[in-house]
Amino acid sequence: MRSLLYSMIFVVIISGCGSHKSGDPKPLAQPPVAALLVFPELNALCISGTITSSTESSVQLKWNPSANTDSYDVSIKNLLTQSTETHNTTQTQLNVSLLQNTPYSWQVISKSNANSSTATSDSWKFYNSGQGVVSYAPFPADGLTPALGQFVTVSASGQISLSWHGSDADNDIVNYDIYFGTDPNPPVIKQGSSTTSLDGVAAASKTKYYWKVVTFDSHGNSSTSDIVQFSTN
Repeated sequence: MRSLLYSMIFVVIISGCGSHKSGDPKPLAQPPVAALLVFPELNALCISGTITSSTESSVQLKWNPSANTDSYDVSIKNLLTQSTETHNTTQTQLNVSLLQNTPYSWQVISKSNANSSTATSDSWKFYNSGQGVVSYAPFPADGLTPALGQFVTVSASGQISLSWHGSDADNDIVNYDIYFGTDPNPPVIKQGSSTTSLDGVAAASKTKYYWKVVTFDSHGNSSTSDIVQFSTN
């Protein structure tokens, strides 16, 4: 009896430690991880590009490899025209032809062949330099809050606050003009603001508003943000 019991225990152990059955579900592939951008650096003046014509230069974008990634979509946006181009590569660098004297933003999307999800890096801005330019225009303001499509609650006193981010490769931003109103082409409501926020803006409930920011530097250069539309509760 005792030997029979030992035999049964042995069979159970062997069964539990058996090899993976073909009918069992396969382990899920891990999703890709967001890449870390390297070059051009955030808000940098890119002067290392190779001039290819009177208006363009070739710039090499670089980023660190990300885990669980088979390929990358590199998205590059012209901040003056708002046009975007996307390139796919399996490498961690990409040579692209860009207009000189033009601000750009770029980000990298990590993709996996075994997993349908993606991971997106931070978005960095840089200014592609050109010949004979001493001063560069600021980057268009971003991070506008209220953001596109956002719903905002008006205070009891009938006011809201606006805020944004400004940056410049030359680091010589002087001030901002803020445009705000119910018209898709809003009027200016504040000129020469030295801060990146504006409180006490009069607003009504259940109303759609539009706003934008124009940034000025010490050389008289300027740039205009996108027009952002939001609504109040």
